[in-house]
Amino acid sequence: MVIPSSPWTRQALGREDGRCHARRVPEPFVDMLRGGHPNSLGRTAEVVDLVLADRARLPELFAAIEDSDEVVRLRVGDALEKVCREEPGWFVPHVERVLDDLGRIGQPSVQWHVAQMLQHLRSDLSPTQAREATQLLQQNLSTSPDWIVLNVTMDVLADWAERDAALATWLGPELERLQQDPRTSVAKRATRHRSALES
Repeated sequence: MVIPSSPWTRQALGREDGRCHARRVPEPFVDMLRGGHPNSLGRTAEVVDLVLADRARLPELFAAIEDSDEVVRLRVGDALEKVCREEPGWFVPHVERVLDDLGRIGQPSVQWHVAQMLQHLRSDLSPTQAREATQLLQQNLSTSPDWIVLNVTMDVLADWAERDAALATWLGPELERLQQDPRTSVAKRATRHRSALES
């Protein structure tokens, strides 16, 4: 018996009640997220839908961030952020993975998605996790040359600084520095946040 291949699943043969049948095996996320134009999100939307339909596949998506392909990691970060936005409660048991496994990756497209996820999770972080998250974002704001990382991280830290006087004190000089950035979007955002911080 020949079973046609499917782009969605792999097929495996088995026997049940003496009859041959097909058992559907989910296509691995790393395979779904590989290939195509490096600046596109490829099949990321499909992966997001699959995880939202089956929470049990979330660990598989987290594991895919370890792939050696930078494009795969970009798409994994995007997918994780979109799932986290819809179901932040699912990520509470995985906060340490966000802070450690994803947080140690220096790739800008992972860093800005980490910042977004931490914003989604802020109210669910323990005091220790909140401190680690703040330190990670401070480091990225101070050292990243990427304009998207800077803009997203500024947004998150400026929001957190409204309820954290020590963070607000630290953030002021960083915003002043970024006001001099040659990229208009970075400089304007820094000016806006600094004005709000000082009002």
